[in-house]
Amino acid sequence: MKSTLTDFLSPALAASQAQHVFAPIGVFDSGMGGLSIVQELQAYLPHEAIIYLADTKHVPYGERSDDEICQLTTQAVHWLHAQGCKAVVIACNTASAFSLTPLREHYGPGFPIIGLVPAVKPAVLKSRSKVVGVLATPGTLRGNLLKDVIAQVAVPAQVQVLTAVSPALVPFVEQGQQDSNACQQELERILRPLQQAGADHLVLGCTHYPFLKHSIRAVFGEQFVLVDSGLAVARQTGRVLAAQALNYPGHTLSTEIESAKQPVVKLQCFVTGNANTAQPVLNSLIKSFSPALISVQQADIESISASCVAQN
Repeated sequence: MKSTLTDFLSPALAASQAQHVFAPIGVFDSGMGGLSIVQELQAYLPHEAIIYLADTKHVPYGERSDDEICQLTTQAVHWLHAQGCKAVVIACNTASAFSLTPLREHYGPGFPIIGLVPAVKPAVLKSRSKVVGVLATPGTLRGNLLKDVIAQVAVPAQVQVLTAVSPALVPFVEQGQQDSNACQQELERILRPLQQAGADHLVLGCTHYPFLKHSIRAVFGEQFVLVDSGLAVARQTGRVLAAQALNYPGHTLSTEIESAKQPVVKLQCFVTGNANTAQPVLNSLIKSFSPALISVQQADIESISASCVAQN
């Protein structure tokens, strides 16, 4: 008979471990863009419950100071930890760039924290023109994660990486205007130089940007292969949970019976700003992957005392 981790634990610890695997995954973003990661997580890990936290009160993060980004991210992760989450996905390239390493050091391996890295590697490997574009936020361009992956992957492959940035794009998504004429005009303005320079792949370096795919296609057709980190993050989350024996064990007869007694809410959404304002935007963004409208609740993460863990 195959042994499991709980076979080597005391009954009390085994019960605690068994309870913990049913805990939700926390997903955090500066705004509603991280729902693109939620979509991939739900598809790849369909049995896992998710608590999504959007810091809509402070979005966008891209033009905030390094210390402020770190402090806001730390507060959000602390809040998700306090909700009983078994792991957290920082579904924000900017927040990952400034906070991922210190948060991992602070919590240790018992509370896995998964971050985002712009999907430059697959774009570089598949580019035929040897020119790749990255659509990024000001904060992602300022941080080290993007610079490191370019140095490690693109430079040795002799692939040129061109960047485009616009502080207007995240607000378009946050306002539910991702398919508007104004948004498409802005995409035309910032991406046309990359297309003219020969870029054949476009890395969507922010979790808000997968929601711009329709508008990018409307302007550029199939001139870019669009690449994002969503599926890679979902797969990495699955690997990390399995390595820590934290992954949901899947549907069995016993869990299905238990679920029938007490239905599990698979997705809970919280915002730090106005929940009523966020509700229609969330409904618009999740309609492609969620069968039902999800209610939005307000979260007060500022009540949690948390300075940037990098300074502790």
